Amino acid sequence: MASDYDFDLEALSRFRAYLRLLAATQIGPWLEQHIDASDLVQQTFLDAVSRKNQFRGESNVDLLKWLKRILVNNLVDALRYHGRQKRDVGRNRSLEDEIFDSFRQIDALVDSRSSPSQRAATNETLLRLPTALEKLSDGQRDAIMLHHLQGLTLKETAEKLGRSEAAVSGLLHRGLKRLHELLGE
Repeated sequence: MASDYDFDLEALSRFRAYLRLLAATQIGPWLEQHIDASDLVQQTFLDAVSRKNQFRGESNVDLLKWLKRILVNNLVDALRYHGRQKRDVGRNRSLEDEIFDSFRQIDALVDSRSSPSQRAATNETLLRLPTALEKLSDGQRDAIMLHHLQGLTLKETAEKLGRSEAAVSGLLHRGLKRLHELLGE
């Protein structure tokens, strides 16, 4: 039985920037040659609309969770299609689990809360996160994306950015401070 909660493309578009941010954290330089985060989000929306009768949620929060699941499936398909094994053979974790762990790092940037009203505020803040990230300097945004969202160490982030660890540490500190200001926390 389908949900009584109804959504349309306008409702979906509210989540576009956030889903694009989630997808972008999974697309490395090797995959950028083949697919764009916006393409993955668009495919996610097409899948959601075509499977609308399968949605069982009752709210925007449920809709976002469902869209994340569809996005993960599309990411896994893209990663497998383009031939890269994103995990070591010796590890038993699924690709889906790794992607969801990465998504949780993004959510942790905003902070999870316990009461329903606090969770609603967190969800609204998460939807504003991509816009806030775009307002940071390129260096701050890149450092936060690599270190906090893609999970690279400070050393790995510094190497990717071609800067010293101290410089990256400063970018992260100033970037997170500005990000919290922009998000009103």
